[in-house]
Amino acid sequence: MWSLPLVRHTDVPQRVTENFILSGYRFPNYSLRQCLASAFCPTNETGNFWTHFLPIFVFAFHFLEVFTWEGAPEPSSPFFYPFWNYFLGVLYLLLASSLAHLLNSMSLIIREICFFVDYGTISAYTVGSSLAYYYYIHPQAGIPEIGFGGQNNSQSERLNTDEEAWNSASSPSLFQLFFESLYIPSTCLVAIICVVTCCNTRQRWRKYRYAVRTLVFLLPFFISSAPVFYRLLSSSASSSSPHLFSTMAAFFYRHCFWLVVSAIFNISKIPERLSPGNFDIWGHSHQWFHCCTFLSILDELQMIKVEVRALLLNPALVLSSVMPPRLPGPTLWSTYGVMVLLQGCIASVIALFGWQAYQIFAPEQKKLKEH
Repeated sequence: MWSLPLVRHTDVPQRVTENFILSGYRFPNYSLRQCLASAFCPTNETGNFWTHFLPIFVFAFHFLEVFTWEGAPEPSSPFFYPFWNYFLGVLYLLLASSLAHLLNSMSLIIREICFFVDYGTISAYTVGSSLAYYYYIHPQAGIPEIGFGGQNNSQSERLNTDEEAWNSASSPSLFQLFFESLYIPSTCLVAIICVVTCCNTRQRWRKYRYAVRTLVFLLPFFISSAPVFYRLLSSSASSSSPHLFSTMAAFFYRHCFWLVVSAIFNISKIPERLSPGNFDIWGHSHQWFHCCTFLSILDELQMIKVEVRALLLNPALVLSSVMPPRLPGPTLWSTYGVMVLLQGCIASVIALFGWQAYQIFAPEQKKLKEH
């Protein structure tokens, strides 16, 4: 089990091969124990596994830091419901991605299902991010009722200025309609569309599959990031707290930078394109893609933590441990309920495509076992 034979790209089914990766392949008939053992053997999937499995612990360390802050509510407080949903979204993404790369050599059918699940968790992550953005970076997040005790004059003036800017926006009804009624449903709908599209690339558009999968997630990025874009483009928001605003903006720009770099690696297939065969085990583009996507998530987490800290510094929130009245507070249904409903829809999509994969690849898998 610890000395598993590896084969070249000419010895495995064509759909198992990756562009410019010539060796280090596992034949698609491994047992579960052999797949688990391959995490400690040099294959072309070993780096893909570890570059998303180890970051789980790094992310958890930075995530849990919030609960050690002075004045932070209990971890079970409704204030942290969106934060925990964001954590679950990232956890699902990193865990599903690492396991998909580890277990995909069990069979052609399991390989397809592994990556269907992988695409589904990416969409779940984008909705988890949207929930955190909605409750912590929403244009009205952190605006308590005027006259609540504990605010100093500068805080009251700043919050009143933000509220007036929101109400006097160029098209306030459109802004408010989107953020308050359509924002979360839109992110969920787009997430499901992305899962369907990415699953389709397993059978269609094979030649351009990496470009399609990368570009299709631009839409949920722009929709989920709408609260951040509003903050960046609103002069009142940038002037209300210059230090917090500049810190949040810096993390968001770095978040975008790493996303762009990861997209470049995923589409260009550099460096293995420049030297086929020399990056089969370590250093190929998908490993760099994983590293860059995690760095983008880490900067996103830091950005959200900046906003969480800003809300916790608001005396009204410290005393009540709930969200401000002008933005309905998070509930089990509006956070966990949304994620459970989304996961149910995604699971249905995966089941449909999984059944199609079974019908297509069952005969071929039978021949591979006989061979």
